[in-house]
Amino acid sequence: MSFSLNELEALAKRATRGAGYSWGQAEEASKAARWLCAQGLDGAGILAGLLERGLASQPVRHRPQAIYGPWQSDGALCPLSAGPLLSDCAHLLWSGAIGMKDVAAPVLLLPFAANAARGLNSSLTVELDNARLVTDGTRISIPDPLPTTASRVFIARGGELEAQHSLKTRAHPKPEDWATLNRFAHRTYAPATEESRLLGAGAGVSDND
Repeated sequence: MSFSLNELEALAKRATRGAGYSWGQAEEASKAARWLCAQGLDGAGILAGLLERGLASQPVRHRPQAIYGPWQSDGALCPLSAGPLLSDCAHLLWSGAIGMKDVAAPVLLLPFAANAARGLNSSLTVELDNARLVTDGTRISIPDPLPTTASRVFIARGGELEAQHSLKTRAHPKPEDWATLNRFAHRTYAPATEESRLLGAGAGVSDND
């Protein structure tokens, strides 16, 4: 399957909202998924996997409890809560590293780390358990494989990109992941009413014959 990045972003936004996240988080998630796809990563599959976990049903349990000390929550830390906070709190990296614990879908933190890197005009090193990545804000060095969860995340200023990858212009999701995003996205569509069905038919109830 092949879709434009615009198509991927639009579906990701609706899917995230349909999964129970706010429209603001849905906007952030869609841009994050697009950024990952542009880097050659499976943004659609990573987002679909997170949405399947249902963390939005109890958002308070999956938000960082504080920004000083390790970022953690009562349950798995959601990257759609921690990621935007990382972008907003990038200035804390001037004083030292930011650590997080028990992060779900940690790869979704990478676009937000890239935002932070651009804001600081500095490369950042991101450690997801044993996987080490570096971003300069535009591109990222990608180890293989990437983890689906991380008990420990560590983000600090500095680091050199070890490999340059050409940016992609299309997303290539797996059919099952695309179907998952569509399933969540359909929850945002209003059910058809008799009035909307009649309007959609064109003629309505009038008879001009």
